[in-house]
Amino acid sequence: MFDGFVDERIDVGELSLRVRHTGEGPAVLLIHGHPRTGSTWHRVAPRLVEAGFSVVCPDMRGYGRSDKAEPRPDHSQQSKRTVARDLVRLMHRLGHPTFAVVGHDRGSYVALRAALDHPGVVSRLVVMDGVPISEALARCDARFAHDWYHWFFFAQPDKPERAILADPDAWYRGDPDVMGVENYREFREATNDPATVRAMLEDYRAGLGVDREHEEEDRRAGRTVRCPTLVLWSTRDDMEKLYGDPLAVWRPWAENLAGAAIDSGHHVAEENPAALSEALIGFLS
Repeated sequence: MFDGFVDERIDVGELSLRVRHTGEGPAVLLIHGHPRTGSTWHRVAPRLVEAGFSVVCPDMRGYGRSDKAEPRPDHSQQSKRTVARDLVRLMHRLGHPTFAVVGHDRGSYVALRAALDHPGVVSRLVVMDGVPISEALARCDARFAHDWYHWFFFAQPDKPERAILADPDAWYRGDPDVMGVENYREFREATNDPATVRAMLEDYRAGLGVDREHEEEDRRAGRTVRCPTLVLWSTRDDMEKLYGDPLAVWRPWAENLAGAAIDSGHHVAEENPAALSEALIGFLS
């Protein structure tokens, strides 16, 4: 994976992040989701480099081989605001004062936060398979609670860690044939690490509390994403079933909005990298 990429750790202030990066040209930050690491982009990142972009694929704080912060009572050490600040510092230290951001799943919430908190830095925004946390919770009904029960289970203290770590491979099922063998190995290393599992759960705990509060503050203040924004969703995921037209949910959040569906399951970077890369290159160019 990532042939020709630099693989290193970079200090971003409070902790260090593991990051892969290479390329010349406009910078693109790729943010993974749960329970993946930066390796989920291994079939997409090289295509973007070939298209003329500088590509950066970190493990978010708490995930993969990046450092884990000690949990706080309000879980703000794993808030999307804190993670976005890490990544902005990372990009600056790599020599990218402005850049595009692409976020998938939990990474889409971090990407949104980066665009809202750092409007002079984020030049373009892509969010994949997600709507703002506050919007999802405002629409929470019996179907959402049934299908997305893990949001609420993961928010409970202690018990999720004990349940997952009793058999991580049963909980976090991965398929090396679909993911790629090296990507699968990295995924399995992460999901079998108790410190990583705890940090990933802290991501969800922050989501139901401080992250939701930050988004609600944005709405009250009338803050929106200023840069061009692309929403992508997988046809074999449940975005349309839950929300109808995902763009309708996103319109109040972004002034310049476009969107498209991609024929894929949830982990589109692994399942349909060609279509995803084409969509990203078209938008980012």
